[in-house]
Amino acid sequence: MTVAFPDITPAIRAGAPNLRGRLLANPSLADLTWFRVGGPAQALFTPADEEDLAHLLAGLDPEIPVTVIGLGSNLIVRDGGIPGVTIRLGGKAFGAVEIDGDTLRAGTAVPDMRLAKAAAEASLDGLAFFRGIPGSVGGALRMNAGAHGGETTDVLVEARGVDRRGALRRFTHEAMGFTYRHSAAPEDVIFTSALFRGRPGDRAAIEAEMARVTEAREAAQPIRERTGGSTFKNPPGGKAWQLVDAAGCRGLTRGGAQVSEMHCNFLINRDGATAADIEGLGEEVRRRVHETSGVALHWEIKRIGVSADGSTPTFT
Repeated sequence: MTVAFPDITPAIRAGAPNLRGRLLANPSLADLTWFRVGGPAQALFTPADEEDLAHLLAGLDPEIPVTVIGLGSNLIVRDGGIPGVTIRLGGKAFGAVEIDGDTLRAGTAVPDMRLAKAAAEASLDGLAFFRGIPGSVGGALRMNAGAHGGETTDVLVEARGVDRRGALRRFTHEAMGFTYRHSAAPEDVIFTSALFRGRPGDRAAIEAEMARVTEAREAAQPIRERTGGSTFKNPPGGKAWQLVDAAGCRGLTRGGAQVSEMHCNFLINRDGATAADIEGLGEEVRRRVHETSGVALHWEIKRIGVSADGSTPTFT
């Protein structure tokens, strides 16, 4: 049974009396993640626009933690939920793509797949790889998302966001500090939009490349399951799935969670799994891989919130 957090929404409204977005106390987050697991948000805020987001952050008690979630495709929300304010961007203010010559400005709630489609429709090459990433632009910025030979760093010009004090910030490509599946941008910044640059290309050829990416993804990944995408980052010079397979973890289960038989760098909610089942299974896989190969796998899936007992796991 999930225990509700104390209601902090009255205090939030007192500090930011002109909020226009939607503010909810203790809504379940399970339906907002692809794994379909997790507890409630103590407060869930969906801002009307960038100005509304800045108003909330400027008036929010600095002691209240802030967490951002996107499409929930690369995310485990633990069973006890998320303390503080959880922010989820959506709607027209954060979901539009505007094209100007060879550039595209996209809100961070735009799905990566839609960004790829918009680029193809404008005959802009270089962004087709986004078709293979089941997340949003915001997540792509935060983790330098990539697939099929391309990465966010290859096409980003600049990003825009709001920091914890409610101040608008702009980041050049260099300031993002991209490395493999990582950005060095300040953790307290909530990205709101990004500017990408493509290169003129042939629409039919770009769409053919996107179709190839789609076909490869459907053939190799359990995309119709309740999953979170690639579980572990590839270690230098290696493939995470090969290490997991060699450790005998393909098909391994814990509670209702399972290592995918189809692609063993994917975990799936097979049968009523809890977040603890899924995260615990991932940790067991890490243990076995380290035991058999000496390699320490690192999570690619983001894990947030507290356990059912209110504690925060110390997994790395």
